[in-house]
Amino acid sequence: MILEMTTATFTLVHVLISLVAIGSGFVVFFGLAAGKPLNGWNGLFLITTILTSLTGYLFPIEHLTPGLVIGTLSMIVLAVAIVALYAFHLSGAWRPIYVLTAALALYFNTFVLVVQSFMKIPALHALAPTGKEPPFLVAQLIVLAIFIALTYAAIKKFRIAPQSIRARAA
Repeated sequence: MILEMTTATFTLVHVLISLVAIGSGFVVFFGLAAGKPLNGWNGLFLITTILTSLTGYLFPIEHLTPGLVIGTLSMIVLAVAIVALYAFHLSGAWRPIYVLTAALALYFNTFVLVVQSFMKIPALHALAPTGKEPPFLVAQLIVLAIFIALTYAAIKKFRIAPQSIRARAA
């Protein structure tokens, strides 16, 4: 039992939160790449991504896992993203810092999604049972390439004036 839920139910809740985090993260990044901040979506993305990491820590743990390391890294970059967005209102260098840290947090979630997909979906697991086979590596390289391109586009195109963010947040 985890938080008064069976492990299966808790896992489902964790996965649903993660999928909302990933989906809202992509909405945020397509908005940033179009030069639009989509403020409400940023909040949803940040909250659900934080919840993804926090709920990940609640699973029974016997030793340090890659998921825990990624969750910790995600929490660090999310802290910086929150400061950039809410404390510094994306002014000056904080705009690209936000884009980069939010992109890293989204990438970490998507990386774990690919790992879990190869572990849990029978057809994918058959292609890469240990996670070291070429299909798994190719999938992760494709994800990485997409994130590099998306982050580059968002940094280049997201040029909103800091005053606009403050005015919308008020």
